[in-house]
Amino acid sequence: MTTPFYRLPYEQRRDRLATTRHLTSAQLAIVARQRQSADEELIENYLTTYGLPEGVAVNLRVDGRSVAVPMVTEEPSVIAAASNGGRLLTSDRGITTTVARRELMGQIVCQRVRHPAVLKAWVQAHQAAILKVADAAHPTLLTHGGGARSIRVRVLPDDWVSIDLFIDVGEAMGANLVNTLTEAVADYLRPQIDGEVLMSILSNYATHSLVTARCAVPVDPLKTATLAGATVAERICAASDFAQVDPYRAATHNKGIMNGIDAVVLAMGNDWRAVESGAHAYASRHGQYRGLSRWWLDGATLHGELTLPLALGFVGGATRVFPLVAVNQQIAQVTSARELMRVTAALGLAQNVAALRALVTEGIQRGHMHLQLKSLALSVGATPAEVPAVVARLQERQPTTAQAQAALRAVRQANLTNKG
Repeated sequence: MTTPFYRLPYEQRRDRLATTRHLTSAQLAIVARQRQSADEELIENYLTTYGLPEGVAVNLRVDGRSVAVPMVTEEPSVIAAASNGGRLLTSDRGITTTVARRELMGQIVCQRVRHPAVLKAWVQAHQAAILKVADAAHPTLLTHGGGARSIRVRVLPDDWVSIDLFIDVGEAMGANLVNTLTEAVADYLRPQIDGEVLMSILSNYATHSLVTARCAVPVDPLKTATLAGATVAERICAASDFAQVDPYRAATHNKGIMNGIDAVVLAMGNDWRAVESGAHAYASRHGQYRGLSRWWLDGATLHGELTLPLALGFVGGATRVFPLVAVNQQIAQVTSARELMRVTAALGLAQNVAALRALVTEGIQRGHMHLQLKSLALSVGATPAEVPAVVARLQERQPTTAQAQAALRAVRQANLTNKG
């Protein structure tokens, strides 16, 4: 009987893959170079560690202080755009932010409930007792200022009922905490439910962890060589308006915002997939998918606003596993989950204005192209020292891989000639 793959020692898993997938010695060498033994305990069937570049966005001013924001991304132009957006939104206070509260929600999902109204009334009448049950499931949370805060009952079609438990998880990312508390409450409620508890689980639609970033800046700094700042601002507002009426545009509008937010969330050891799902659900809260940000003019001042759920943690989870997270927290000078929410949302707004300005003026490709050319040069084997010369030969066209390879050959031939 063949041993299951996940039970094999690392070397046997690697060798089986090498044999069945015909990996070359060069490919195996790459796997070996990237292997991190500490990572083997994090995931099942570990093979190697896939790294992404980290950079720092600058020029951001958030709530009156200058901020440098670590970002992890493979997209060449993201950090450049965030830094440019920060420069465009410079003012005395810069981007201002608000966080009304920070709570996560767990759902106790009940099906085939025969008397939903009776269940709802019972839960509401016994809310205090239910919250005590939740807190007792993880009492140390209370010592950190957290705990269960409130309960909501939603009666849904086809005899579904969702009992929603809202929890202040302190500085933690909180998913496991929420699941523990909701499962304890589900056990307590079962005798009162004239139906069946299907599951108890965190919701990533974190509507009780909303953060808003706002800015108000003069239009003049938005100008280009050919367009006045007022004209650029009007176009930015028009692009914002279009993202409110067309979901096809809204998806790309929001993707641009999440370019920046995801990169920060990843650098800070948080769950970017949870953030993505919550943001896109929030964009659809009115029944149509819309842009998450809005831009409008008031005289000669451009206003911007971005609101989205950001259930981020400062401690726990991957923040304890990856040493760079602590370094990145120090670089950004964040000391709490709320500060991290504020900085992340501010960067999303800066990312958005940079993308919109490029779109409505020179087009998105011009700003992207130089960095894309560097990536293309590296992809065909150029060394860092050769990249500038290869890029210089590709500036005047939309290059293909074959053209990049030809440019690299020409650069190397020129270098040989010069040496001779």
